Amino acid sequence: MPNTVRSLVWSFLFVLACSAAGAAEQRYPSKPIRLIIPTAPGGGSDLVARMLAQKYTAAWGQQVVIDHRPGAGMVIGIDLTAKAAADGYTLALVNPSHAINATLMPKLPYDPVRDLTPITVVATQPYGVVVPQSLPVKTIKDFIALAKAKPRAINYASSGNGSASHLAAEMFAAMAGVEIVHVPYKGTGPVIPDLISNRVSLMINPMLALINYVKAGQLRAIAVTSAKRVSSMPELPTVAETVPGFEAIAWYMVLVPGKTPAAIVNQLYAETAKAIKSDDMADMLARAGTEPLGNTPKEAAEFLKIEIARWGKVIKSANVKAD
Repeated sequence: MPNTVRSLVWSFLFVLACSAAGAAEQRYPSKPIRLIIPTAPGGGSDLVARMLAQKYTAAWGQQVVIDHRPGAGMVIGIDLTAKAAADGYTLALVNPSHAINATLMPKLPYDPVRDLTPITVVATQPYGVVVPQSLPVKTIKDFIALAKAKPRAINYASSGNGSASHLAAEMFAAMAGVEIVHVPYKGTGPVIPDLISNRVSLMINPMLALINYVKAGQLRAIAVTSAKRVSSMPELPTVAETVPGFEAIAWYMVLVPGKTPAAIVNQLYAETAKAIKSDDMADMLARAGTEPLGNTPKEAAEFLKIEIARWGKVIKSANVKAD
C-alpha cells in the first residue's frame, strides 16, 4: 500500500475513533446509575435521593439504583464513592457529616476535598428540635427548665456519634447550660420509634425526616435552628429566641468521584438543578421548611470548604471524639 494511501487510511481511522469516543461521551448515561446514600433508610437524605432518582430516570431513561451504605459516620458510603470509577455512574448524596468528618476523623481513607467533586448543594434547611408528645414541654424554655431540674436525667438521640445531629445538640446543651445524655443511633430512621415512645426525649435533626411525624401528632416540634423563623412554619420559634446566637443549618449535596470529567459533572449539575426547580420536588422541600439551592459545582466546592471550617470549630470546642 503506497504511503499516501496508508496515511489516508490511518487518518480516516483516527477520525472514526475520535467520533466514536465523542459519541460515547454524548450518550452519557448509557447504563444504570448507582446513587449511594451513606446513611440508614428513613432519613431526609433518603427522601431527597429518591426524588432525584425519579427525575434522573425520567430525563435519561436509565434506572437509578438507590444503594444505602450506612456505617462509620457515613465514611463507608463516601469511601465507596471516592474509590469508584470516575465515569458518572456512581453518585452520592451527603449531608453535613461529610464536612464534619474532615475534622472528626483525621485518618479518613479519602480526602473529602480532593477525592470527591461536588455537583451541587440540593437544598439547605434548619434542623427541627423535636420531643415526644408525652414529654411535658412545649417550648425550648420548658425543655431547658426540665433539663436543669434533672441534670443528666434527660437523654437525646442523634443519627450517630459525630453526626450533625449530635454536634447540633452538643452546641445547644453548651449554649443553654444544660447537661443531657447522648444516645447515638445508626441513622435517623432507627431513632423515630424510640423518640415517639419517649425512650429518648429530644432530637435535633433535619426537619425533612421528621415533618410527617410532627404533622401526624406523633412528635412535637418546639423550635427550628435557623437564625430566622421558617416561612412555611412561622408558628415555630427559633432556638435563638431563647438561646441567643444559636444557629445550625443542614444541607444535602450530590458528589461524584474526584476525577469525573467536567462534561459529565456539568451534565449532572444541569439535570440536578432542573430537578430541584420542578414543582413537585420544590413543593416537597418547601413543606419541610427546606430552601432549594442548586448552586454550581464551583460554588458547592467553596460551600463545602466553609462548612468544614465551621463544624471544625464546633468539634474542637466541644472536644468531640470519633468512636
